[in-house]
Amino acid sequence: MNFTQALLEDQRLFILRVLDELPGFSSNVSALQSALDMSAGHRLSRDAALALVDWLDEVGLVTKENLDPRICVVKLTQRGSDVAQGRAHVTGVKRPRPGV
Repeated sequence: MNFTQALLEDQRLFILRVLDELPGFSSNVSALQSALDMSAGHRLSRDAALALVDWLDEVGLVTKENLDPRICVVKLTQRGSDVAQGRAHVTGVKRPRPGV
């Protein structure tokens, strides 16, 4: 695995873990983009954040709803929660360390 792939896997796990901790298990992409920057040190463009969400949606870990062209709401699925908590594994998402 190269560094770019490892970074993507870490970013995907981070999004799942953030959603797993939120009331309602949902957020908008802008808030997730800010969380990636502030809490994980991942500075991403909006397009890059949307690409992460699109990938997570394609593999069934989140659902997304476009309220209008500027607002995309992302909601964690049960499978996404299982991956975030380390109960399941999906290739392309970093596995959480035990006890974290």
